Amino acid sequence: MTVPTPAEGVQQARRAHAVGVGGAHAKAIVLGEHAVVYGAPALAVPVPQLAVTASAGWSSHGEAGGEVSFTMTGSPSRPIVTEAFAGLGLLTSHFQETYGADGGRHLDVIIDGGIPHGRGLGSSAAYARSVVLALADLYGCRLTGPEVFELVQRAENVAHGRSSGVDAATVGAPGPIWFRKGRTEPVGVACEGLFVIADSGTVGRTKDAVEQLREHLSRHPGAREDFVDRATELTVSARQSLADGKSEEFGSYLTDCHRLLRAAHLSTPRIDDLVQAALDAGSLGAKITGGGLGGCMIAFTSPVAAGQVTRRLHQAGAVQTWVVPLKGRAGGGAEAGAAR
Repeated sequence: MTVPTPAEGVQQARRAHAVGVGGAHAKAIVLGEHAVVYGAPALAVPVPQLAVTASAGWSSHGEAGGEVSFTMTGSPSRPIVTEAFAGLGLLTSHFQETYGADGGRHLDVIIDGGIPHGRGLGSSAAYARSVVLALADLYGCRLTGPEVFELVQRAENVAHGRSSGVDAATVGAPGPIWFRKGRTEPVGVACEGLFVIADSGTVGRTKDAVEQLREHLSRHPGAREDFVDRATELTVSARQSLADGKSEEFGSYLTDCHRLLRAAHLSTPRIDDLVQAALDAGSLGAKITGGGLGGCMIAFTSPVAAGQVTRRLHQAGAVQTWVVPLKGRAGGGAEAGAAR
């Protein structure tokens, strides 16, 4: 489909698409968080049960043209994320300029989703992706996967400072991905198991965690290289064990990664308690996931132990848990491409 021109094409698209709709989902990093910013690989999985939908349409209240309003559904006490919304505003402006899609009327964007903010689950990237696809649907633009990724990255860099891109890639992926330096690959899966994600109930700020780690590594000669090398070793080994069907070995790499991140002062006592509870309940491995300083942990467990692990996590203080099946989710390497 040809991208519409600023005038005639947009008018045609507007008649065809009174409302644009786009969607995305949460993500969880299995191994490689933080190190991925320094060029190391990361292994990540989508969390499809935590979905986001954005609806974009023209305001009926006659506001001035060229402006956009964002509304988040949910309870009145639900926090509005200033950085994320600032990034979405810039994202919308850039989209309109790049694709000649300034319709000259006030735009209303409504975001409906259930991804907890500040938990390392990719909420800001999911917001951005859903908005990109909603705008593309509204204006009749067909975007490639790399174009969607680049637009989401623009918003992510506003929300988090320097963003690796793993969130932008995973919130649109249909299955586990291997991510390194902006490129994704399919992940071979021969293990049968489940990921159990537990929310500690404490908000973490990725931007703060990234800066704290950078300062920590800069104070010790060779610390950055050691951190990145060890994270890379664990992630590469975990990918191989996942492909070889060595579930216990794969799980052990998660626990080793938690020790690495804990030594870098990125965990919290509450996260450590949840990790230990998961291990005591029979998990094959467990670790913090995402930026750290709060947020969530992730455990890998056999299907028969998943119920017990989930119960123990709640007993240990988890405020929410989600189970993500791993079996049969290989091959989701490519970023989902065009808008509908």
